[in-house]
Amino acid sequence: METDATDGIRSKLEDVDDDLPESVDKAALGRMQTVAHALDKGLRIPGTEFRFGLDPIVGILPGAGDSAAAAVSLYLVAESARMGVSQSTLLRMVANIAVDTVIGSVPVLGVLFDAFWKANTRNLELALEDLAVEGDGRDSSPKAVTIN
Repeated sequence: METDATDGIRSKLEDVDDDLPESVDKAALGRMQTVAHALDKGLRIPGTEFRFGLDPIVGILPGAGDSAAAAVSLYLVAESARMGVSQSTLLRMVANIAVDTVIGSVPVLGVLFDAFWKANTRNLELALEDLAVEGDGRDSSPKAVTIN
């Protein structure tokens, strides 16, 4: 059974599906969605709508936890590059991961920051927007993609 967070990401993937080039690897998008969900929104605080993932949990381990989360986050960048996402978008994605890693490594504050920043969800949105522009063919304005 899918969670609301997974449904939100999956519905956004469906929303931009017609705007994506045929060359986009749909299986890779599914894997990217799974990684973003696991790191950013895989768990919910009972009685609330607040979601967080493994990123703040592994971030509890000083240095190593944030480094491990960053390494996994780079998977989204690698898949995006393989699918032809623009270099400027890839740089923005790396910047999101750098912010997440640097601020996330601050004791206590970093764990809270990781729970709210959700760099992987942001990066999936950036990749989808970039790919949708490429596949649109009508204009070069970005498609707004927001994953709840």
